[in-house]
Amino acid sequence: MNYLALDIGGTALKIAIVNENGKILISDKYPVNFDNYKTPIIDTVLKETDKFLADNKIESFKGVAVSATGQIDVNKGEVIGTGGNIKNYEGSKFKEKIEEKYKVKATVINDANAAALGELFLGNGKNSKNIVMITIGTGVGGGIVVNGEILNGRLGIGGELGHFSINNKGKKCTCGNTGCYEQYASMSALIKRVKEELDINDINGKEIFEQINHNEKMKEIVDRWIEDVACGVVSLVHIFNPDIVLIGGAVSEQKELFIDKLRKLVKERAMKNFAKDLKVEPAKLKNDAGIIGALYYLLKGENKDELQYGEI
Repeated sequence: MNYLALDIGGTALKIAIVNENGKILISDKYPVNFDNYKTPIIDTVLKETDKFLADNKIESFKGVAVSATGQIDVNKGEVIGTGGNIKNYEGSKFKEKIEEKYKVKATVINDANAAALGELFLGNGKNSKNIVMITIGTGVGGGIVVNGEILNGRLGIGGELGHFSINNKGKKCTCGNTGCYEQYASMSALIKRVKEELDINDINGKEIFEQINHNEKMKEIVDRWIEDVACGVVSLVHIFNPDIVLIGGAVSEQKELFIDKLRKLVKERAMKNFAKDLKVEPAKLKNDAGIIGALYYLLKGENKDELQYGEI
């Protein structure tokens, strides 16, 4: 029997039917911020899931695997923090409501942690047991896999990689801390630097990388940004001693202009034994990572000793 998987983001909900090998059989996407969150996301999730199941004539599934943005108490399966970014979201009891409605087991995990597990299951971390996954976008997210298990922490909210400080006298972060990694290493941070230093009003990440080869000042700004990204990666490498560091987000598609440069800096700056055999690579699964990682987390909870590895 197949599984129902939900990937709940701040702007969209992805719903899929997935087999136990991680193959997505059917999927669809729905907006969740259509009325600026006046309708609580949990209400939208339940309504659109019913519609998805009816439209696709799905009458049964073995369990529900949920990946959700925000700070997730994995034991209770509910949202316990959001950073204040999404109205009517904190306190959402996804596990309780889903199990009550569909009468099957549900698990809920943070989306960044799910992405790390997805890469462990079917992505570029497939042959690794120790993974640092960093997702670079508007902010910086991530997940840590240690000996094949996600590092959840006491409440299940561990792995906030955007919020360790790399400069204790640095920029004030929206979280209340000072010098947080995402204030320097996010795509938003890079765009802000470019706008300020080049006096540009409107530019995005893709346009920045398109201009590097014929704009020396742009290249210099990006190279300094990559150094900041590397600074955090090296610290994480020294703390967790991973087999592989995986980079997610659209910028990970910039192999020569970003990934190769980042890898070189990390290898140069990490201590010898930490750098030896360390891999720094782009993540593979992209927008499917949350769905696949949520499924893996559910399957692990079913105490499956041998998981069947499929192909995407």
